[in-house]
Amino acid sequence: MLTVAGQTNYLASRRAVLGLAAAGLATAAALRPAGAARTATKARIVIVGAGAAGTAMANRLVERLDGAAITLVDGRAEHWYQPGLSLVAAGLRPVSYTVSKTTDWLPQGVTLVAEAAAAIDPVAKTVATTSGKRLPYDFLIVAPGLVLDYAAIDGFSLDLIGRGGIGSLYAGPDYAAKTWAAASAFADKGGKGLFTRPATEMKCAGAPLKHTFLIEDIAGRRAGKGKYEITYAAHNDALFSVPIVSEKVRMLFQERGIKTVYGHVLKSVEPGRRIATFATPKGDQQMAYDYLHVIPPQRAPEVIRQSGLSWGDRWTDQGWVEVDQKTLRHRRFPEVFAIGDVAGVPKGKTAASVKWQVPVVEDHLVATIEGRQSSAAYDGYTSCPLITRVGRAMLVEFDYNNNLTPSFPGIIAPLEELWISWLMKEVALKATYNAMLRGRA
Repeated sequence: MLTVAGQTNYLASRRAVLGLAAAGLATAAALRPAGAARTATKARIVIVGAGAAGTAMANRLVERLDGAAITLVDGRAEHWYQPGLSLVAAGLRPVSYTVSKTTDWLPQGVTLVAEAAAAIDPVAKTVATTSGKRLPYDFLIVAPGLVLDYAAIDGFSLDLIGRGGIGSLYAGPDYAAKTWAAASAFADKGGKGLFTRPATEMKCAGAPLKHTFLIEDIAGRRAGKGKYEITYAAHNDALFSVPIVSEKVRMLFQERGIKTVYGHVLKSVEPGRRIATFATPKGDQQMAYDYLHVIPPQRAPEVIRQSGLSWGDRWTDQGWVEVDQKTLRHRRFPEVFAIGDVAGVPKGKTAASVKWQVPVVEDHLVATIEGRQSSAAYDGYTSCPLITRVGRAMLVEFDYNNNLTPSFPGIIAPLEELWISWLMKEVALKATYNAMLRGRA
């Protein structure tokens, strides 16, 4: 229980964090001044995907355009607050923290087609749905997220999550809770913990590191030091794509006794024997585990990979949409934009990235309708509140060039483990996310 002084400090810190969040919202909102004139148009705009990116875009376009026919295509009834899955998988939040209804976030003036997109024809400018509906468009925004390719890991299936020492927080809220069940048992008993990440691009590359840090911290408090051994399997020769962050994580791993093996990509799992096999530069290598955290390869949805919108010479096994990295406009089909996880850019598969991508696409689309040029550019901004233990995190922000881009310089040091950075993740981030969904950030 907090002392009176502790409660005062907590409330003061909480107010400070909310103040910082409000400042961040004000900065983002400045990209589109309040009361900006609405643009009259009869344009048909189809948005594929009602996740964070598609929903935020729909809300902003409804406010910006007068008379546009805006159609959102997505068959998912639930909206998942994905940044919260790492908290659920560490027993810090309930499943309900991450789940809401898709329709709760949609504005009036948008038509929801509650089906998945089955085909996209960028030449005919049409989207077909699973029931056979054909939706013509003048502008198309693809934001379907990505798919988790668990089938690429031999021996793995979703029904293994939560049993036999296997976890995978990415699979969804219920699976994140099952992941905590497996991780909690490991934290109580100890043993060998094995944490992985895929060789493909992935959403929030800090998530496997967060989970590693959190479970090590919890195991240290429960089983106790010396009762467990944790190994992180890096897919290449680094722990993070930003060199200075990678080195900081390496140092923290070393301080905490977390072992690292490099160039290890999970290939198969034998649940009965609790053996994981990795592809390495020296051939396949088997490693035993008591707890195994699996993050599978990640790819664009099949509807995107079959559409002709993907890069032909980059990420050919993954299918990300071929866009200009600054405008997020398709390089061959100028009426098509991509935002969120599916965009084929070097950085930017986080909710924080979406917050800065959406206004850029909005401005370019509206500028085209108005017959002008837009100078709006996305610089690759990505943010990762990198949790290092319960109650501590590093607020890591960077751009395409791996430059650190702190939002609060002089207030929050980006590579220090701070309580205020933890509160940014625990308190302020969801409020900012919700505002983004509403088109207000």
